Amino acid sequence: MDCVFCKIVAGQIRAKIIAETGKSMAFLDAFPLTEGHSLAVPKKHYEKIQDIPLDENADLFGLAHHVVSKLDKLTGATLMAIHNGKGAGQEIPHVHIHLIPRSTADSAGPVHNMFANRPKLSDAEFDRLLSKLK
Repeated sequence: MDCVFCKIVAGQIRAKIIAETGKSMAFLDAFPLTEGHSLAVPKKHYEKIQDIPLDENADLFGLAHHVVSKLDKLTGATLMAIHNGKGAGQEIPHVHIHLIPRSTADSAGPVHNMFANRPKLSDAEFDRLLSKLK
């Protein structure tokens, strides 16, 4: 498989590893958006979060929890982001959690600033959406 994250896990590509468990690994992003930008990945290859077995998912988020507590010491706030599939902006089809130290001076703003064409839903549309999701 030609997956950069699988190659990092296998030791075929060097990475600045912060922490790891038997099922997950966290390392500094090679192309950081901010100082300390890190990634947490499952060691096995999964494309989407819902593909990960629950025990491995718990391990991945446990590792992310551990790393975020360290990253928060850099700026006091950390953005956690997952692009779940290509349509959501996922560039590498291996689940990864971006852990990005944030500050008010980084110019990124809140997540709601990312979307220029946000929907305006009526109560009926919210209810229809809710029934589809339940």
